[in-house]
Amino acid sequence: MAKLSILEFPDPRLRTRARLVAPADFTPAFQQLLDDMFETMYEAPGIGLAATQVDCHLRFMVMDVSEEKNAPRVFINPEIIHSDGHQVYQEGCLSVPGIFADVTRANQITVRALDRQGKSFDLEADGLLAVCIQHEMDHLDGKVFVDYLSPLKREMVRKKLAKQRRESA
Repeated sequence: MAKLSILEFPDPRLRTRARLVAPADFTPAFQQLLDDMFETMYEAPGIGLAATQVDCHLRFMVMDVSEEKNAPRVFINPEIIHSDGHQVYQEGCLSVPGIFADVTRANQITVRALDRQGKSFDLEADGLLAVCIQHEMDHLDGKVFVDYLSPLKREMVRKKLAKQRRESA
């Protein structure tokens, strides 16, 4: 498996809205891409990774919110069909390294998606799993969690990341 490169904010490719995965997209190369995304996510380390973050603009994401990192999940063409309540959760993002901020999202959701074999499923989620699903779905719509911040805080994030890149170069 190959480790993939993760795009970092403010890369404009993170703003690309992903297209639906078609039945013809379920190829051995697609299955390998899913495996590569898991490897990349686990190595980062992270709990979720959307295809947009690795410059693949198809609507799918991988995640594993388990402590043991033994519960991998694939969501292809996900859609939230029900949401309820709200929660504030401090989020981070592999595309915005080292930055964390409070974001308000639905507390409980029901998501409908396809698994890696193309079979449809519905999943009720709350807590961290619900946050992660909503966060990764935002990526598929070209949105990054810093978009929930004020323009001033977003500019501070942009400057901090630019400084981190300069110092590591």
